[in-house]
Amino acid sequence: MLRVGLSGGIGAGKSTVAARLVEHGAVHVDADAIAREVVEPGTEGLAKVVEAFGADVLGADGRLNRPALAAKAFADEDSRRRLNGILHPLIGARTAERMAEVPPDGIVLHDVPLLVEGGYAPNYHLVVIVDAPEETRVRRLTELRGMSEADARARIKAQASDEQRRAVADVWLDNSGAAEDVLSEVDRLWRERLVPFEENVRLRRPRPPMPPKVVPYDGTWPAQAARALARLRLLTAGRALRVDHIGSTSVPGLPAKDVLDLQVTVSTLAQADEFADVLSDAGFLRAEGEWWDDPQGGGERWEKRFHYGADPARPVNVHVRSTATPAWRLALLFAAWLRANPDERDAYAEVKAALAKAHASDASVDAYAEAKQSWVNEGFQRAEEWAERTGWST
Repeated sequence: MLRVGLSGGIGAGKSTVAARLVEHGAVHVDADAIAREVVEPGTEGLAKVVEAFGADVLGADGRLNRPALAAKAFADEDSRRRLNGILHPLIGARTAERMAEVPPDGIVLHDVPLLVEGGYAPNYHLVVIVDAPEETRVRRLTELRGMSEADARARIKAQASDEQRRAVADVWLDNSGAAEDVLSEVDRLWRERLVPFEENVRLRRPRPPMPPKVVPYDGTWPAQAARALARLRLLTAGRALRVDHIGSTSVPGLPAKDVLDLQVTVSTLAQADEFADVLSDAGFLRAEGEWWDDPQGGGERWEKRFHYGADPARPVNVHVRSTATPAWRLALLFAAWLRANPDERDAYAEVKAALAKAHASDASVDAYAEAKQSWVNEGFQRAEEWAERTGWST
């Protein structure tokens, strides 16, 4: 199944987006609703809360009195930890049960208000953030929920900042205008991204070949890469030596194909094979066949593993290389050298532009990549000289 994390600040209108996605067929797993479920009367959760904080956290009807609990649980850090220690495992177990009920071809929408604050973003195939300006949110909270303005602003301030949310957002939905505007965006998101993304993962459908198209440097590439790298680090934890953004999109000012090149470095390719299915399930599909890098100076080819990103709106290449060959280091060196030498970067940009134009009618990038390899190989030599002069190392 495709896991989509949904979040947004209080008053941003997240429920509007969730309801529309459910209309399309998404399975809604609401973290707030589950948090209430696990402390319903008769549950293990409510019994443990009463044991830890006393019977006076119950109302006359035997249900949890949330303000009374909050007064005790948030009085100090130890109390807060004690409450989290009771609730988080129960919420996690119930969430896992709900996820397990989703069919293999499902798209699950995990609605988590504190997704950013909890650092949960790497757990999802995609993170959707719903946003609206603070003044709009304050107005909604005061008019629709009856909050005082001071309370509304205090709650907004206590949550993650816009910068923190943008850092994890694969999709940013502006819900500041009319409802039909954001709903139109949600419809397009479902049709053009979520449905094909799920199908690509389930069917292990690789990205179709395309001709080389070099575009101007995009200042958002590093942030986009950072989100993918966070997922890869989580997926390969304990097995990968390092995970890096490499290639032209990692070089500020360098035009490139709009495809993020990422590298996972392992000790042996046997380790890469162990987590290949894990990467594929998470949206980084292992490519069929044999893959390798051209050995510099001759000799046997440098074998590697290769994965495609399944997200149709964010093309990604994942190169899994072992330290048994120098290829992993050369990939890091080449990008570092270009970043440190603007003249070399600009010369490479000219080569790329000319070859992209010459191969614009090709069915794939293969001939383009082969044609520029001679410049890259010579660049490796100059990069090695630069590394020796400057003392560069990984």
